[in-house]
Amino acid sequence: MPISTLSNTQIQSGLELSKEYLESINEYLWTLSPMEIITWAIDHLPGVYQTTAFGLTGLVTVDMINKISIERDQSHLIPLIFLDTLYHFDETLDLAQRCQETYNVPLRIFKPMDVSTTDEFEREHGIDLWKVDEDTYDYLVKVEPARRAYEELNVKSVITGRRRSQRGDRENIPILEVDDTGLIKLNPLALWDFQQVWTYIRANEVPYNALVDQGYKSIGDRHSTKKPSANGQDGERDGRWAGQQKTECGLHKDYFKMRAAFMASKKKRQEQQQQQHTATLITA
Repeated sequence: MPISTLSNTQIQSGLELSKEYLESINEYLWTLSPMEIITWAIDHLPGVYQTTAFGLTGLVTVDMINKISIERDQSHLIPLIFLDTLYHFDETLDLAQRCQETYNVPLRIFKPMDVSTTDEFEREHGIDLWKVDEDTYDYLVKVEPARRAYEELNVKSVITGRRRSQRGDRENIPILEVDDTGLIKLNPLALWDFQQVWTYIRANEVPYNALVDQGYKSIGDRHSTKKPSANGQDGERDGRWAGQQKTECGLHKDYFKMRAAFMASKKKRQEQQQQQHTATLITA
């Protein structure tokens, strides 16, 4: 059956896609423009949502989905999932609100489990968790909330804003892939570079983060995002996790390894707390 006419009932989980069939789908998608890729996803992928932190690439995707929706005389066809880490810049939170209003898009917000403010999170996990145990931090603010979102919303496929020009782990990403949990991931702008994204933003008057005008290209949590150097030699994401040997936040790493590492760290902390409690009783 031609991939262009694939029925969305034929893909219930990425695990059902063989490596060979996935490669053939990618060969087909490489021939399409980003707008055509997104249109294909709307017509063929099951349970599709867009995950976004409202970076420039994600904003282009939101705008393209909006144009497709208007063409079809329908409301915004793909809902958004936004993971509020509790450490976003105020400008990012303002942008999320503006996008929701501009595009009339369903926006589902997920925060770390059992907390709703930064103060609550830090009372539970410490002020510098992001620095002293980055894997646990990533699991708590991104990985676990994302899995919770996928389960609650019955998400089978997600559209991401990853591009090859962002380098690091993204340098060779395909357009369509399946992660270790069976989640289908679509990267419709995988081949675009920063200039193509920025040109689209300006040409289509897409709302964007005010920090971009200050020189930021990639914007994450406020504690670990810095403005790239003025000489323009930094890569797009070099302002993220300054001084740390990482290029991804955990969402696009092996989920089971991330969860196992978190559980091991949690067990170790509990054992240390028990030892401290025992030592206190002995000396009391």
